[in-house]
Amino acid sequence: MAKTRYIILFRGVGGATQLPVKQLKPVLEGCGFENVSTYINSGNAVVTSTLDEAGLVEKVAAAVRRQMGFEKAIMARSVEDWEAMIAGNPFGQADEDPTTVHVYALERAPEPAAVAALQAKATGSERFMVDGRTLYLHTPDGMGRSPFAPKIEPTLKVAMTGRNWRSMLALRKIAREG
Repeated sequence: MAKTRYIILFRGVGGATQLPVKQLKPVLEGCGFENVSTYINSGNAVVTSTLDEAGLVEKVAAAVRRQMGFEKAIMARSVEDWEAMIAGNPFGQADEDPTTVHVYALERAPEPAAVAALQAKATGSERFMVDGRTLYLHTPDGMGRSPFAPKIEPTLKVAMTGRNWRSMLALRKIAREG
């Protein structure tokens, strides 16, 4: 069976919810994944597996729930999908100001009506674009000051997790090296 390199994103890590990479790596290796790498304590891992994306997410979710008490959503993308996410970024500011461009992995593509509802709420300086299971967000005044960013998930009604451009590129580098 063919092996695929995946980037795994754990939703809602930070603050009260921790997912220590020193504990996460052996949990993922114990699942039988190969070439396991982690990236900072904010819920990122890279693995090689023969599973498809859904099977990988299911296996990882069960393992981290059982061994680490982690109950939140998990997203995974193949390296090929990750490369497409990077290539599809509509915001050229990413290279000059990588912390103002964020890419969200969505559990599924949102309904068109939900995207239209979100567009109606984008009244400030922030801009976004949805492309299937990916949402791109540009927050020129910073994510912490964005009144729009907290509206995204409740409006789209889809579980998601985002990473800034710097993290997107760092995870790609780790995935390529593995």
